[in-house]
Amino acid sequence: MKAPRLIGLTGTNGSGKSEVAAYFQKKGYAYFSLSDLLREELEQRGEPITRDNLIRVGNELRRIFGHDVLARRVMEKVRKANLPAVIDSIRHPAEVEHLRREGSFVLVAVDASPEVRFARVRIRGRDESASTLEEFLAKEREEMWGKGEAQQLQQCLSMADFSVWNDGSLEELYSQLERIG
Repeated sequence: MKAPRLIGLTGTNGSGKSEVAAYFQKKGYAYFSLSDLLREELEQRGEPITRDNLIRVGNELRRIFGHDVLARRVMEKVRKANLPAVIDSIRHPAEVEHLRREGSFVLVAVDASPEVRFARVRIRGRDESASTLEEFLAKEREEMWGKGEAQQLQQCLSMADFSVWNDGSLEELYSQLERIG
């Protein structure tokens, strides 16, 4: 299989999307994140970077500028880089659809058990707006089944060309990624 020009990453919080992105960066892909676009927006507004604020601003931008706004904005950066790219944090079907129109795109879904993911997010130390596993899962449900401009992670997961389960070692993860390119 010919290596894709664009690799999109979708997946649950703490599933290891950043590790998948790092794998592809080692293979020469530039890295971009839709969440980083939201972090930049929050910084410009002088607002704290919390999970709740990221979700709120993402929904607001999609409502005002169209559901694919983050994909359009990231593609401006991808074109400037003029390299194959891995695009992290895709959470809306319109983003997937836009990126598919860009050509040579594959979407990779990343997941792991809730307990493993919760432990990972606790270690990374960001404000995840959830201090217990129950709160973490409740926040995840909000992201899974949204409508309109809201995150629709479950639909993105179902649109994936490849799915990887990331509960094991990095070597196990990398062996799954080798089939992608």
